[in-house]
Amino acid sequence: MAAVTHAAPAAHDDHHHGPPPANQSSRVTPATLGMLLFIISEIMVFGAFFTAYFFIRVVQADEWPAAGTELPKLVAGVNTCILVSSSFTLHWAEHAHKMGNCRGLQAGILTTFLLGATFLFIQINEYVHIGFSPQDTAQGTIFYGLTGLHGAHVAIGLTLLLFVNIRAFRGHFTAEDHRGIEVPGIYWHFVDAMWLVVYFTVYLI
Repeated sequence: MAAVTHAAPAAHDDHHHGPPPANQSSRVTPATLGMLLFIISEIMVFGAFFTAYFFIRVVQADEWPAAGTELPKLVAGVNTCILVSSSFTLHWAEHAHKMGNCRGLQAGILTTFLLGATFLFIQINEYVHIGFSPQDTAQGTIFYGLTGLHGAHVAIGLTLLLFVNIRAFRGHFTAEDHRGIEVPGIYWHFVDAMWLVVYFTVYLI
């Protein structure tokens, strides 16, 4: 009886050894939560640039764009349509994946990547032919700062989409496992949405 009495506490101690398991939400995975927090930090970065932009236009009431310069609104508008279209093709790819359509996933992800690459190419070509540089005026500095910051995010998004494409064509994804597509997709939708803000603010208003 004494042996039994001493064994029970030992088993009890083993059961409670170490800290309790972390409490995780059943709705948001750690990867998704991490991406959302990252996007919030990026919104703050864009906010700093928009603050400088509105300071020039509202506080100082400077002409926008600077005198003697012109922004290619039509080209930027076409480029906007290209980038927004990539969000729809990405949604198509995500839906096809959830339905178990491997070919639809591959076609949608590849199309999204090509549309994003086309947008970035047109943006770089715009810099080459726009006719002013960042150091010419304060307006030019803000223009290149905002559009260049967004272009850098597009480049990061294309890198993520490239890895998704490689994995999709190698058959790494299953209908149940979609975090590898969903998390980069959240970032890409953010990039598209942020460009709409940049386009309407910088080019149209």
